[in-house]
Amino acid sequence: MIYAIEAFGLTTLRQKAKEVKHGADVKEYVESPFETMDAAQGVGLAGPQLQLNMRMFVADFGKVTEDGSVPTAGRKAFINPEITIDTSVPLKVAQEGCLSITGILVEVPRHEKETIRYFDVDWQLHEETWTGFPARIIQHEYDHLEGKLHVDYVSREEDQQLTPRLRKISDGNVEVSYKMRYPARPLG
Repeated sequence: MIYAIEAFGLTTLRQKAKEVKHGADVKEYVESPFETMDAAQGVGLAGPQLQLNMRMFVADFGKVTEDGSVPTAGRKAFINPEITIDTSVPLKVAQEGCLSITGILVEVPRHEKETIRYFDVDWQLHEETWTGFPARIIQHEYDHLEGKLHVDYVSREEDQQLTPRLRKISDGNVEVSYKMRYPARPLG
């Protein structure tokens, strides 16, 4: 099932997500985020972006093939993740976008290496170290679980410049190719 993605301005994006009860059947909650992420052509999507107050996110680290399909080998679901940032690795600034804040790219500083402990959909515990772009995806999605957005990393001056564009998003005055839920109206 494809969900509507929560748009900037909805309170669900600012709430800290609740831990998933260990052993709960999460398979049905993971398939829909993957379908929604694919429909929106994203590389990651967190529970709070789908009105799911759950500490879980999905990501696709695979590359798009020549025929446009996405390989499943790079797809992962992260349940109750905990990340440890390797602060010995310098910060790298790069542009990030977000499906909840469509059309706004901002420069975000992130460390290039992290270790993540998480459960998969079968409640198997994993611990993995990620670097580069996958590490950035994980940190971005993890931020959603903490109620933090990529626009929170901008300076005060940049924030003032973004305010009119963010208001347009929260008012639903943007065009997207996927379903969104806006504060000003139920679905868009």
